[in-house]
Amino acid sequence: MEFYHVLNRGVDKRDVVLDDKDRVRFLHDLFVFNDQQPVLHFKIPERQSGTHVRKLLVNIHAFCLMSNHYHLLLSPVVENGIALFMKKLGMGYTKYFNERYARSGALWQGKYKRVHIERDAHFLYVPYYVHLNALDITHPEWRIGRVKDVRQAFKSLNTYRWSSHLDYSGVKNFPSITAREFLSPILGTRQEYEKEIITIITSPEMAGQSLSLE
Repeated sequence: MEFYHVLNRGVDKRDVVLDDKDRVRFLHDLFVFNDQQPVLHFKIPERQSGTHVRKLLVNIHAFCLMSNHYHLLLSPVVENGIALFMKKLGMGYTKYFNERYARSGALWQGKYKRVHIERDAHFLYVPYYVHLNALDITHPEWRIGRVKDVRQAFKSLNTYRWSSHLDYSGVKNFPSITAREFLSPILGTRQEYEKEIITIITSPEMAGQSLSLE
């Protein structure tokens, strides 16, 4: 199984989600567009047959949606699965956003960035990095391992709905989006997962790895 860290930002670093309706729509797109079935004009089908069974393009192992960018940890299920999924996601969400806000033109900063994860140490860190992006809002010092109030940092993480962090913490949030069968045994119990987060956000040596992932 091959893993890729995939990310993209809004054009000129503009916000790509402006309210919770946009956030829910983007996460809904992650689910619906992860299907080998083609979509017409990159629109979400209004209603699918009750007998329709999705055939996945990718496994989404982790995600985090921020105001002007997103991070995904993906593995392809079919040949060119990532490219097909990202095309549907990028164009589909752009169509929704432009129609809602009466705008035109590109929404994303060019083609998405895709990084093949080849080293075990890199792979083990990426899921945490993806989830910890949410701390940029309240505790940006996590990136240099200087978080002092760990309890408050966890409060911020645990109240941020727009990532897969809660699902890996044992709290159902958007469980249908992610395939957690592979990562869950690696991240361990909730206590083990949270212990590693504490190590990362309070250790300059560990947190410094985030600089290589942007």
